[in-house]
Amino acid sequence: MEQRHLGRTGLRVSRIGLGTLTWGRDTDEHDAADLLKTFWEAGGSLVDTADVYGDGEAEYLLGRLIEGLVPRRELVISTKAGSVPDPERRFDGSRGHLLSALDASLARLGTDYVDVWHIHAFDPYTPLEETLQALDLAVSSGRARYAGVSNFCGWQLAKAATWQLAAPGTRTRLASTQLEYSLLQRGVEREVLPAALDLGIGLLPSSPLGRGVLTGKYRNATPPDSRGASEHLAPFVAPYLDDTATRIVDAVQTAADGLAVTPLQVALAWVRDRPGVTAPVIGPRNAQQLTAALSVEALSLPDEICRALDDVSAPVHRYPDHDWSTL
Repeated sequence: MEQRHLGRTGLRVSRIGLGTLTWGRDTDEHDAADLLKTFWEAGGSLVDTADVYGDGEAEYLLGRLIEGLVPRRELVISTKAGSVPDPERRFDGSRGHLLSALDASLARLGTDYVDVWHIHAFDPYTPLEETLQALDLAVSSGRARYAGVSNFCGWQLAKAATWQLAAPGTRTRLASTQLEYSLLQRGVEREVLPAALDLGIGLLPSSPLGRGVLTGKYRNATPPDSRGASEHLAPFVAPYLDDTATRIVDAVQTAADGLAVTPLQVALAWVRDRPGVTAPVIGPRNAQQLTAALSVEALSLPDEICRALDDVSAPVHRYPDHDWSTL
């Protein structure tokens, strides 16, 4: 698998990442082992997790697998901290919480360091410089090699990255940002992607297949074994089952038919090769789904197909994002 630099750093990662959102909950140890081995054997290196996935079980399971299945040195492990199970405060970006969470993640993963450590979301109740100081301490102590943020909007990302570049002292440059990005969700193009491109921050898109909808599996009905039929994941899929999504999914299917490939391959190739994207993070349920996704490695979409997909999925960006003089 082709390797790409993560933002403006020397770290190289596979251009497809393996996500572990459902590990330890919907994905058991046997399926997780098959996924990790298949991914690694295909040349994949970037494995993404978080301290809240499966209430910590995803990290614990990944730690058990890298102990005897895949060499630790051949993986780029990314984890996140900052989400908390508190309905009154969903995110805690305080230095104390974040560093404690990192130590707990390292214990579950059974490793001395993570390759990339992300702040899971912006915390409006903690000064941003305090949150960022946790990243500096994590890297300077060797517990994290690189640092990034997740679910930061455009101004939050720009402020955080600029602080790290301009504040006095030894600061850790932001390597990456992680947000949802697909043909069904192009909101990051409004402000996040321009900021990331300008500041040299690599984008790691989550849900690049539109929460599974872009594969076409929901075109006629909801498969009983799909996440859309799952009690706890159905609300996650539902927003992408509207008329707008249907029009985009139909266009992806048309493109796939013309290229003699699958809708999954078309949708994944589109987001993988967008400007500023380092590696989309996919979350297959089993090795069969993963193999189907990894087959996109040989596919590059023709320019005319990209333009057609861009047109049918184009978000409405008006003032002040586009040239205001034309409005």
